[in-house]
Amino acid sequence: MKSVFTKEVKIGIVTIISIVLLYSGINYLKGINLFKPVNHYYVSFDNVKDVTVSSPVYIEGFKVGLVRSIAYDYSNSGNIVVEVSLDEDMRINKGSYFTIVKSLLSGGELHIHLNKYTNEYYKSGDHIEGRMADDVLGAVQDRLLPDIENLIPKIDSILTGLQMVINHPALSQSLTHIERATNNLEISSRELNSLLNKDVPVIVDNLKAITSNFSDMSSDLKELDLNTTVNSINATLANLQLTTNKLNSKDNTIGLLLNDPSLYENLNSTGENASRLLLDFKENPKRYVRFSLF
Repeated sequence: MKSVFTKEVKIGIVTIISIVLLYSGINYLKGINLFKPVNHYYVSFDNVKDVTVSSPVYIEGFKVGLVRSIAYDYSNSGNIVVEVSLDEDMRINKGSYFTIVKSLLSGGELHIHLNKYTNEYYKSGDHIEGRMADDVLGAVQDRLLPDIENLIPKIDSILTGLQMVINHPALSQSLTHIERATNNLEISSRELNSLLNKDVPVIVDNLKAITSNFSDMSSDLKELDLNTTVNSINATLANLQLTTNKLNSKDNTIGLLLNDPSLYENLNSTGENASRLLLDFKENPKRYVRFSLF
């Protein structure tokens, strides 16, 4: 039976299928789903730097489409038309606009800003206004670069001063002193370890012995009849108090001697008279002693 398809027809069919698969694969890699229904819109910009085909389109942080193509409008100088494909269910209110936002990772992104105050919507294929968002990276660059340029000479002077400090002999001497101090500290640590290992156990044993002696002394004190001792001391103190009262009283000889000034004056007068008598005796012995031979 003769084949319906010739060899040339088969080759043509395979080629067409390969081309379709290649085209679909390329678009799939770009993020374009050929089998998903979408709406197409055209957005005009005066600058599309960092925006490429398949750049994402976001609305409030959610991805709703891709950039399908970028074309320069030669009939309107300075106008660049970007075709975007959005999900079929995504509707854009009239008065809405697109902005280009630069990202560090994905380059340029398109963001949709909806006008939520109207219920009229654009149709697929309509042209929508495009605006340039504030270039955050450029603003940061413009603000930081002058400060960095002014800071470079200061950093250079700081590094120069730091190098002078590092190369200064005093720093080397300080490091030497620190090294010596570290060595001395190590020696002290060794001596302390030796002390802890040798002398401290002896001291601890002595403390244990002293503690034991105190314990024995405490036991001996407990065995003493402290009540009898205290009573004896109280009796002695009472007798001492009685003796003191007697000495302060004038009803006894010792009390009169200590407390009566007249007795002191009489004794003093008696002493003076005796002194005078002895002096007169020395000066006039014949008045008191007479010698007779016959």
